Amino acid sequence: MKLESLLKLNRTIRVIGFDDAPFIRGAGDNVFIAGVVCAGTRFEGMVWGEVQQDGFDTTEVICKLLIGRKFLPQLHILLLDGIGFGGFNLVNLPELADRLQLPCVTLMRRQPDLVAVEEAMSHLPDFQQRQKLLQLAGTIYDYSPFFFQVSGEEPAVVARALQRLTDCGKVPEALRLAHLIAAAVMTGESGSSA
Repeated sequence: MKLESLLKLNRTIRVIGFDDAPFIRGAGDNVFIAGVVCAGTRFEGMVWGEVQQDGFDTTEVICKLLIGRKFLPQLHILLLDGIGFGGFNLVNLPELADRLQLPCVTLMRRQPDLVAVEEAMSHLPDFQQRQKLLQLAGTIYDYSPFFFQVSGEEPAVVARALQRLTDCGKVPEALRLAHLIAAAVMTGESGSSA
């Protein structure tokens, strides 16, 4: 069922939220990512993977964690904590939405400084490829308290879904839990900035 229909009928929205675990920049190690599945704001399950620090494999890793596996047929929307995982390993948002046949959304806590982002990326190899991925993610929408980019759905529909998927504050529960779990696994305790 489409997201807009679920909202109109007040049905449960099943979501997966991905965040990366804490890592040491420049160490070159792979970075773990947690994907938490929620029905509305209720935890239902999770997936765990790893991506290359400042690499180009996040889109592929997320697809491998979901395609042909049990959670994908249940999901209505996928949320990402920003577009970059493990530093500047950027997601190809339109490709991810197309391969998963789901609306895919990158969320940010505030409007990003794109000039500063591009400046930081310019010090890495394959700058043009990273810049293209950033552009492919499209417009950053401001539906306060949410700032997001989306592929596969209308921004107004996504904004309404995000409200339903957020228990309190401005972070949807699936993303909040992914952040807390990834931090706890890597450091022994969850952080406070979820």
